[in-house]
Amino acid sequence: MPSMSLDDALLTRLAERAETLLARIESLLPQTPEPDWDSAVAFRWRRRHSALGAQSWLAPVRHRGTISLDDLYNIDEAKRLIERNTRQFVAGRPANNVLLTGSRGTGKSSLIKACLNAYAARGLRLIEVDKTDLVDLPDIVELVADRPERFIVYCDDLSFEDGEPGYKALKVALDGSVAAASDNVLIYATSNRRHLMPEKMSENLAAKHTEDGEIHPGETSEEKISLSERFGLWVAFYPFRQDDYLAVAAHWLGHFGCSAAQIDSARGDALRWALERGSRSGRVAWQFARDWAGSHGKQIRQTAAPSAAKPRRPKAAAQSAAPEKARKSAAAGSARAIGPRSR
Repeated sequence: MPSMSLDDALLTRLAERAETLLARIESLLPQTPEPDWDSAVAFRWRRRHSALGAQSWLAPVRHRGTISLDDLYNIDEAKRLIERNTRQFVAGRPANNVLLTGSRGTGKSSLIKACLNAYAARGLRLIEVDKTDLVDLPDIVELVADRPERFIVYCDDLSFEDGEPGYKALKVALDGSVAAASDNVLIYATSNRRHLMPEKMSENLAAKHTEDGEIHPGETSEEKISLSERFGLWVAFYPFRQDDYLAVAAHWLGHFGCSAAQIDSARGDALRWALERGSRSGRVAWQFARDWAGSHGKQIRQTAAPSAAKPRRPKAAAQSAAPEKARKSAAAGSARAIGPRSR
């Protein structure tokens, strides 16, 4: 066998070095790592920009909120609709994408988190996506399409201005792509705007039949409402009455370990707290309860969130929890007791 010439040896070395260099460059290019599906039941879609491009991945949420459906007061109809839709979805039956709209602080986001806690053990998972990252929705759907779990893509406080790229991406993801929607993905979005985009009086004033006016002015409005219309289920949330606000405040005071007498004595402070903020809502009630309980020496009670990996409690453990249930019932009774006095 003839020996390798000097030129052939040089070419071989150059090829080896080129392969090594290409391998190093590939390691620096943006990649989407495989998520650790067993590490959490809630994830956030993260995006990082660099000189070599954008890198996106699903980051597990290690510590999620422990709110339950029983903690949500005075939104019974909304809770019934969302829970029913989520239960259908988890069971593999047809279900709709959901748009939750209405007054601030009334429980829109909390209801979605509570549904996750209620159905995580049955395979429900949640992926939180920022509005600016909605352009990645096709990648997210493709990433989870073959998984056995059921995924809710959650967009909080959603609204758009004219020209934002996420608007078109969300429209296509909801109903408009040539690809069929994945059966294991739904989109739940919350917004204070029902139609998700600002609607201006100037649009009506500009609808003039003049030589420089728009030929079809009605199509502008059609475009504005076309996104919200692609959500199959609309759920509206309304401002709380005073009785409702006081009942929620009493519930959270009981959650922090306040007695019935303390809850009753906090009524005036709760009303002043709401008056100073110009709002009566579940969020304001929660903030008041934290402030009042903390200023009166109460400690934060640690509660474990439901987990898909945890089995059901044995009967002995359930019996030992009876005093805790009794305490919660007493707090709920106190909430009802202060209601009639709130006029």
